[in-house]
Amino acid sequence: MQLDNRAQTLLKALVERYIADGQPVGSRALSKISGLDLSPATIRNIMADLEEMGYVASPHTSAGRIPTPRGYRLFVDTLLTVQHIDETAVEAERMRLPVQQPQKLIANAAQMLSSLSQFAGVVQSPRRESVFQQIEFLRLSEKRILLVIVDPRGDVQNRLLLTDVDYTPGQLTQSANYLNQNYAGLTFDEVRDRLTGELRQLRDDMGRLMQAAVEAGSEAMAEGDEMVIAGERNLLSVADLSSNMSSLRQMFEMFEQKTGLMQLLDVSSKAGGVQIFIGGESKLVPMDEMSVVTAPYEVNGRIVGTLGVIGPTRMAYERVIPIVDITAKLLSNALSNP
Repeated sequence: MQLDNRAQTLLKALVERYIADGQPVGSRALSKISGLDLSPATIRNIMADLEEMGYVASPHTSAGRIPTPRGYRLFVDTLLTVQHIDETAVEAERMRLPVQQPQKLIANAAQMLSSLSQFAGVVQSPRRESVFQQIEFLRLSEKRILLVIVDPRGDVQNRLLLTDVDYTPGQLTQSANYLNQNYAGLTFDEVRDRLTGELRQLRDDMGRLMQAAVEAGSEAMAEGDEMVIAGERNLLSVADLSSNMSSLRQMFEMFEQKTGLMQLLDVSSKAGGVQIFIGGESKLVPMDEMSVVTAPYEVNGRIVGTLGVIGPTRMAYERVIPIVDITAKLLSNALSNP
């Protein structure tokens, strides 16, 4: 159901007031801050409609209303007016970025996000390109094969393959030669796509071995992915996130395990531009009271990672969005060759 202008204005005013002070917003307050010449009865009717549509909710302890995840989503997608960021603060933080070591750049960017937002900043380290230069199969014992992967820089990754078939040394050599002659210099994703169409020409056993090698190789090359988090302690002062032990446990499990957060950053990198993941709406966010604002960053025009701000659902999105956006641009420029 489409909201008319009056309903949108009231929802925008309610979300902004709730973000500012964290208290349920009543009809009387809305009549003062919305700028609309409406009677209290009309406002109550509109708010009842918004509640029925799932954009606001009424806490049991108050006559006022608060935004739901759906209300936040509508707000950030269509009603939000993004603020101009303080250029003086950005320039002061930017001076930390121009250093030669990429890992130091990543750490500084995470600290910059945290410092400007006053929440937690997270930066996913640049992903290693999953390109292989050479592959070898070494038979260790029956149905146990060592996969050896050499990347273009000469770095070596090893993976143990457990197979259903006892391959002969000749079969292993033939499979390795096929992969090296046809696919060396490609990423494992590219190899996977091409193999899908070509495996019909190969023996089933050999095809299964090559597929297993591609999957294991892709996992091996991705294991270098890491992330840097700064400012986790800032979230301890946010009552919405630290109000009870269960919330605290969830929050620090997320920081300790990192798997879910890495998955969220991976999803964000494929979307392009600033993305907002709202707790209670996105299953990638572990807490209803938490939101993550992300943006991908590039090296020489190629997306290599994602950064973002982790904070409460009740955050000033109009201020955090440009912080994330400009930090992604600054990091891209610092990491790219002139």
